[in-house]
Amino acid sequence: MKSSFSRLGGSILLLATLSSLSGCVAIDKRDMSQVGRAARELVFPLPPDEPRFVFERTIRGSADVTPETDEGALRRALTGVASVENQPLVKPYAVAVYRGKVLVTDSAARMVRVFDVPGQRHYQIGDADVENTVLKPLGVDVDRSGTVYVADATRNQIMVFDIEGKFLRRIGDPKMFKRLSSVTVNPDGSRIYVVDIGGVDSDQHRVRIFDTRNGQHLFDIGKRGSNPGEFNLPRDVAIGKDGRIYVVDGGNFRVQIFDKDGKFIKTFGQAGKQLGDFARPKEVAVDSIGNVYVADSAFGNFQVFNADGELLMFVGDRSEKDVPAGYMLPSGITVDENDRVYFVDQWFSRVDVFRPYAMKPTDGFLGSAKKAK
Repeated sequence: MKSSFSRLGGSILLLATLSSLSGCVAIDKRDMSQVGRAARELVFPLPPDEPRFVFERTIRGSADVTPETDEGALRRALTGVASVENQPLVKPYAVAVYRGKVLVTDSAARMVRVFDVPGQRHYQIGDADVENTVLKPLGVDVDRSGTVYVADATRNQIMVFDIEGKFLRRIGDPKMFKRLSSVTVNPDGSRIYVVDIGGVDSDQHRVRIFDTRNGQHLFDIGKRGSNPGEFNLPRDVAIGKDGRIYVVDGGNFRVQIFDKDGKFIKTFGQAGKQLGDFARPKEVAVDSIGNVYVADSAFGNFQVFNADGELLMFVGDRSEKDVPAGYMLPSGITVDENDRVYFVDQWFSRVDVFRPYAMKPTDGFLGSAKKAK
């Protein structure tokens, strides 16, 4: 992805009066070689701006990553019955990605499903060890070494596994949280940021920070309120460049930015129906150049901002139909090592994947499976 979306600002203002937060197919009219491609693909944003993202694929279950054998294909052709047993997502919530392995928390199935796209396999985390079974997984994240952190809302603890699903340890005492929501690990894997969403009868609306090596509680950010640095039903955290901490402050309809030590910097967003506003913000992610992606469940899209909260573009539209880039109840979002974007919709039980427009389908960890064919 390019390091600037500088040309998008003017068209965003125009779109605010024309389309009211709907995703659109774009065609770059300045390069005729791109016109044909854009006409065949679902790309974003609208002209006259050049496309930045293209819809790549949807993951609904294990059959989307598990290859079909020749014998199975013949059986399917003769009988009409799928030869690959599919284990579908039931109620996906959050998503994290490690080297082409797409980890999705499934709160109804009570496990983390792993769709290993390069390895063409599907497996589960959190269901093998009875004592350490995941009971209600919500947030999930993974560090650069492949260590997986799962926010278990029933246990009220962070469950830690290796990338193959071996249980490692727990972080946090259940009494430390009122209502556990999400977990985020910083790039070097030394700290996790745990969101306590609180509730109507609690002032514990905050982010709690822990040392991942020894589980020590380091410090907290926020309390219940609407002032700068305070939260009302916080939902998720992302770590940006220079250690900036981005917190989705759901009940205050904004994202708050803090420095690496938890000092308040600024806020962006407000309740509203225009581009750059929020209606029901859920999760947040940051790409390799520091742009910020915010999922909004009510708008049915994700909006992209620069590191300081200036709106760049949006992707998706609220839809009652199960179609690519159409969403009824989106929740989770993440950006992988190659800047692919993964967007979860709970209502349609799927994960949509968007690729930077300049990237080839065979590029990156997710593309390596196509390259090998």
